[in-house]
Amino acid sequence: MSIREWPAAERPREKLLAQGAASLTDAELLAIFLRTGVVGQSAVDLARHLLADFGSLRALLQADLPSFSQRLGLGPAKFAQLQAVLEMARRHLAEQLRRDSALESPQAVRDYLKALLRHEPHEVFGCLFLDAKHRVLAFEALFQGSIDSASVYPRQVVKRALAHNAAALILTHNHPSGVAEPSQADRILTQRLKDALALVEVRILDHFIVGDGEPLSMAEHGWL
Repeated sequence: MSIREWPAAERPREKLLAQGAASLTDAELLAIFLRTGVVGQSAVDLARHLLADFGSLRALLQADLPSFSQRLGLGPAKFAQLQAVLEMARRHLAEQLRRDSALESPQAVRDYLKALLRHEPHEVFGCLFLDAKHRVLAFEALFQGSIDSASVYPRQVVKRALAHNAAALILTHNHPSGVAEPSQADRILTQRLKDALALVEVRILDHFIVGDGEPLSMAEHGWL
């Protein structure tokens, strides 16, 4: 049966308009993006098949062009559309942060960092540089690879903070394993950077670790 023949309340597009995007399943959201199915499969059926094939929506969103394009119903054009959607989402979240104090919008900070780092297949360490009112000046990914106290150089972090004339920083890095619990190395690194930045009167407000769920705040856990 074609989606057009479904009851209006069950059609993904109509359901989104009536109840909001949060009410849709991953398959329904993906079906709206796909727009059409393939022979013998509606857009929702195709979306369910793709989610099962990739293993999750996150895995589909992280797929590179060759892996994405070899799946039924997908290709370079869909890949380009998807990358554009993801980049628009990141820019929207960044604009929200630039308008408001990062401390007054902790969920916006979490959402932005998830959009930036959760898809990365390797560890990435970055900084949100903030002005005196804790509004975001910029984000920079500074180091990649195995993030520990030996691979992140405090001098480089201090240099970039001064270049942005930042008054405060929010540190962040991802755990590709999905587990956001900080390691002992994470805690040592945070203290080293805190001590280095204090010499130039730049405060570290938090260190977020991005995993599969909500980013973990070291400040909220009293580890900063």
